[in-house]
Amino acid sequence: MRPLSALFIDCDSYFASVEQHLDPALRGKAVGVAPVMAETSCCIAASYEAKRFGVKTGTRISDARILCPGIAIVEAKPPEYVRYHNRIVEAVEDCIHVEEVLSIDEMWAWLPLNLREPATIRRIAERIKAKVSESVSPAITVSIGVAPNRYLAKIASKMRKPDGLFLIEESELPEALYPLELRDLTGIARSMESRLHAAGIHSVAALCRVEKAVLRGVWGGVLGERLWHLLRGDVIPDLVSSRKSIGHSHVLPPDSRAPGLAWPVLCKLLHKACERLRAHGMLAASLTVKIAFFRGVSWSPKIRFQETDSTRVLMKLLDQLWRDRPDPKAPILQVGVVLARLVESGNFTPDLFANHVADLMSLQDDKQKRLDAALDRLRVRYGRDVVYYGSVQDSRDKAPMRISFTHIPDLGIESDRRS
Repeated sequence: MRPLSALFIDCDSYFASVEQHLDPALRGKAVGVAPVMAETSCCIAASYEAKRFGVKTGTRISDARILCPGIAIVEAKPPEYVRYHNRIVEAVEDCIHVEEVLSIDEMWAWLPLNLREPATIRRIAERIKAKVSESVSPAITVSIGVAPNRYLAKIASKMRKPDGLFLIEESELPEALYPLELRDLTGIARSMESRLHAAGIHSVAALCRVEKAVLRGVWGGVLGERLWHLLRGDVIPDLVSSRKSIGHSHVLPPDSRAPGLAWPVLCKLLHKACERLRAHGMLAASLTVKIAFFRGVSWSPKIRFQETDSTRVLMKLLDQLWRDRPDPKAPILQVGVVLARLVESGNFTPDLFANHVADLMSLQDDKQKRLDAALDRLRVRYGRDVVYYGSVQDSRDKAPMRISFTHIPDLGIESDRRS
């Protein structure tokens, strides 16, 4: 018998809930959170009051106003989301040890042997909810799921939202999952759903009935077998993964879409990526620039080079790519940079042979490394505006910190303001 061993905490409409906490006038009202205040932008979060009208993540702002007349659109405040995230983690930690923080609004706890009875688990869950309400805000609620493994606990946390609590015991498997749609299961997106349909699997019930070999065939490997075991409550080790890239992107507001105004924003994004690269002790060997124009046109050139973490070197490479962009006068909707082919700086051996950017690599000497390190320390201690490269002079108040599903920003490195 597999015991209840994983407790999963999922914040409800987190960004919107923080906004409702910060502005009590928004509580109980429909709220949409936008990365920039432009009608062409999209909601990155919506309150439950807005979700009832069909507004969700990815809904265009102009469409949200049609779906939900009177919706309040607010501009995202990533530093606040990080601060309240940290307070929520502390509140949960007061109730039970947090095994791992998985994202800005998700974390989980391993239930020790003496805390696995359903009644005990419910007391712990209610204590977590009360602690978040008292120590953080009554406007911020969490939903909690409990199951024999973390995968099922995450699914359970979403089955009674908002402010929910749901336990899935092994004796209830797999029937407890049958009300779900295939895409409600973590790991099944639109393309995988299509592949399951092609294999004759159209429901969660059908998915749970098929043989392990069928899922292996659909996924084309061990991930299918892994899901087969997870759905049955088996506890299996996490897949080993490593950081593969560091990047930033920004949707430009209407007043920054001219190329001359987009360029400083792109420079700022690269500078932030370089700081994160050094903070993680990594070197990058490729740079991709992502530029989105209007009418769905995009351009994503990539350049490879000898491993480096130098802002100066990478800025030279960025300039090369920027100058080659198509239609230099065309307005730009979104810009982004991605540093990839990462290696740990302590495990790096320089190439004995020069490559096509060897002249740029000559800029990367010990003096440059010391300069980058000094600049990073100054910016962390005194704020990002205390010292910066001239290329970001015109974008210091642009491209504020953003939060992705898998990256919780370090306020010391990425905040635009002094903490």
